[in-house]
Amino acid sequence: MSSQTLPSGTETRTNHSEETNGLEEDTRLRNDIRLLGRILGDTVRDQEGADVFDLVERIRQTSIRFHRDEDKEARRELELILDSMSISQTVRIVRAFSYFSHLANIAEDQNNIRQMRAASGADGASRASLMNQTLAHARAAGIGAADLRRFFETAQVSPVLTAHPTEVRRKSTMDREMEIAALLDRRERVRLAAEETAADDEQLRREVVTLWQTNLLRRTKLTVLDEVTNGLSFYDYTFLREVPRLHCALEDRLNEGDGAARGELASFLRMGSWIGGDRDGNPFVTAEVMRGTLKLQASRVLRFYLEELHVLGSELSMAAHLTDISKDLRALAENSPDKSPHRSGEPYRLAVSGIFARLTATARRLEVETRRAAVAQAAPYADAAEFKADLDILHRSLVSNNAGVIARGRLRFLRRAVDCFGFHLACLDIRQNSAVHERTVAELIDAAMPGMSYMALNEEARVALLAKELSNARPLTSAFVKYSEETAGELAVFHAAAEAHSLYGTAAIPQCIISMCKGVSDMLEVALLLKEASLIHPSGRSAINIVPLFETIEDLQASSSIMDRMLSLHDYRKLVDSRGALQEVMLGYSDSNKDGGFVTSGWELYKAEIGLVQVFERHHVRLRLFHGRGGSVGRGGGPSYDAIIAQPGGAVNGQIRITEQGEIISSKYSNAEVGRNNLEILAAATLEASLLQPKQSAPRAEYLKAMDELSDLAFKAYRGLVYETEGFADYFWASTVINEIATLNIGSRPASRKKTREIEDLRAIPWVFSWAQCRLMLPGWYGFASAVEAWIAKHPDRGMAFLQELYREWPFFRMLLSNMDMVLAKSSIAIASRYAELVPDEALREKIFGRIKGEWHNCIDLLLKIMGQDRLLQGNPLLERSVRHRFPYLDPLNHVQVELLREHRAQNPDEQVLRGIQITINGISAGLRNTG
Repeated sequence: MSSQTLPSGTETRTNHSEETNGLEEDTRLRNDIRLLGRILGDTVRDQEGADVFDLVERIRQTSIRFHRDEDKEARRELELILDSMSISQTVRIVRAFSYFSHLANIAEDQNNIRQMRAASGADGASRASLMNQTLAHARAAGIGAADLRRFFETAQVSPVLTAHPTEVRRKSTMDREMEIAALLDRRERVRLAAEETAADDEQLRREVVTLWQTNLLRRTKLTVLDEVTNGLSFYDYTFLREVPRLHCALEDRLNEGDGAARGELASFLRMGSWIGGDRDGNPFVTAEVMRGTLKLQASRVLRFYLEELHVLGSELSMAAHLTDISKDLRALAENSPDKSPHRSGEPYRLAVSGIFARLTATARRLEVETRRAAVAQAAPYADAAEFKADLDILHRSLVSNNAGVIARGRLRFLRRAVDCFGFHLACLDIRQNSAVHERTVAELIDAAMPGMSYMALNEEARVALLAKELSNARPLTSAFVKYSEETAGELAVFHAAAEAHSLYGTAAIPQCIISMCKGVSDMLEVALLLKEASLIHPSGRSAINIVPLFETIEDLQASSSIMDRMLSLHDYRKLVDSRGALQEVMLGYSDSNKDGGFVTSGWELYKAEIGLVQVFERHHVRLRLFHGRGGSVGRGGGPSYDAIIAQPGGAVNGQIRITEQGEIISSKYSNAEVGRNNLEILAAATLEASLLQPKQSAPRAEYLKAMDELSDLAFKAYRGLVYETEGFADYFWASTVINEIATLNIGSRPASRKKTREIEDLRAIPWVFSWAQCRLMLPGWYGFASAVEAWIAKHPDRGMAFLQELYREWPFFRMLLSNMDMVLAKSSIAIASRYAELVPDEALREKIFGRIKGEWHNCIDLLLKIMGQDRLLQGNPLLERSVRHRFPYLDPLNHVQVELLREHRAQNPDEQVLRGIQITINGISAGLRNTG
């Protein structure tokens, strides 16, 4: 099971009774895995022959022996089997093991759903969800419903979907997998007759055979709009219905109890997206693509509203002579263009028909095709608020005339959906690298001011010039100047953003993010470009948030001083005040990890947050942190609940945005029930961290000092290996699938920033993804053991006991180690040794792999001592069983991948070799789940 679907490792610690329940659940999970495995086995035998099926079983059994004992005889036997296979046989074997990984994921997801349901009482009472627990904690702390409503009025929790290329599955295979999941779910929930069971069994086999005969791999490269369409699927699966339901359920909880002051809960959960707006390193995201993205988003949400209105009209059949209606509802009905005599005495239907006609006209204005015609022409809505106001008239009329129970049905969820999604569906961020902004502004200024060389100015001179231009009503651009393609493209994007504001509302594009932000001028340059598009007014009003993204270790260390200076600038502070005195800051987990290693990245992020909290408090500006987390621990991944709770005091404060990337999106949100649970986790953790955690931003001084020392030591060890060891880049490129990953059609963005083999120029995603494929997971743990050993040697008086205290008492340190625990459990030094053999330089191989192997063993030993465990994942039995279930089917994929890599690099011309490698990448990624 994906760890992302669980609140935290600590929450899954079990007592004896829970362990017994876990074993029962484990049995049911094994039964599901065996069922799907048996059907897949039958499919392989029927489709490919008994010889292929027998070969799969031999490889699986031998692989188990090798993994369990690092058995040299099993290794030789495995190599003999693999060497004896033809390329055609190898590809079929790879497909079998890859599909098993996918089917095992389905079984585990269903087991997760089963456990969530088991928490519900047999009488249908509300399950003891994380949110319910958090509300109980709040009540115990003396925080009442009214206080909580006030909290949510200014709160924002925003999962932001990105198209970062770590989802290797095609939508076609995902659709088949969802059908299989639905069939398993039906078997679980419905008592079937014998005939129905037989029909279900046949349908399950039909779906598996269809899956087997469906391409695992994309044959063509995805376009940006393909990525947008794929991302929008999750609104159909989960968000459009579950976001409103979560709000309504929470609202009901706050309104519970006799004498409780009742009221509507403010909408605080806002979906965000980078897909179609993230231009950093992706030349295919243009102004036209951004327009297409916004149109696709509007199409999805408007069609949803129209469909809901159509059904609502059939439901609200109340007759005027049988119930009273409000004056406003009567006016709405009388103004309806629907003149059908069949509905003349049905005021609610007339009103809904009129609303439908106006929304259809709105869709036409936004160039959205609709599936069903309105009864007549009508005026379009000016904005979503006007649409919501008409729905509110229906609501108030029902409530005031003793039909509140009807108002709480479809109408309630539709009203909430409009409040959450508007006409834009998701808030699209626009993002670009600071270097591109710099070049664009330089070209504009140099053209507008003959003799000026912006690039030659130092930072202070740039800041002075930019601040002056910011309040200047004169535009910098001219219709008589021909700008470079890059500059023209950047200006077009900002003008398209202004156009989007007028079409869909300001919430359509609320943020402009600056990647690799390194100074004050980087932020002022963006402000100047926004002014050119009239998104910022010279008087100091801004229609958009300017968001710096601090990514490297050096930039994280400078973030507090940069923001202190920004908030001290009069012209910039006016912009912040015009946005409600709220400033968002984004922190990058991926590049900081690649730059300084897992320990140092985590620590510098934590320290940056402490510094930012203090700076913002001093300036009386509200801070909203945006966490750029990936799926893997090496890119900031891990359980969301733990990550939010581990933030320093004051870092959440009711406001948080978090990226949801690649394969994590599908693991969290392709199933509505699991998706709702994950959204609830984000909301509950935000509430807990904001109201129920200690307010001080920093823990005890001795904890900070120890962590500073550990971080410095881990940084030295990590940099010493990755950046200072001669030949390391050669080792990396030879011992991983980095070259072959680039051949997968899993995203529209290039893998490297520049065409070099330098680690510095490689993007963080393929860096982490490659280490996951060879089962080392190096970015998620390397340097920790060296740091701990050196620290204990330096502090023998405190030693291990002090580190154990850190683990017990400090959520940040506990989260750091829990994530390493998960990563190391999925790693395999035995399998990694086979990838090391791909390095042709024997001396280089021995030197580097020897260091990695030693650090890996030491890391596990020290981690277990600090955590007080006998084995990895001892404190998370659910995940431990999940990992154990997968190894027999995951490990063979690695062994075959190594052999195929040998063939590919020996220039084997058979195109099936590369195809086989690509399928192994797909299967291993599915087996590990959070790989990028």
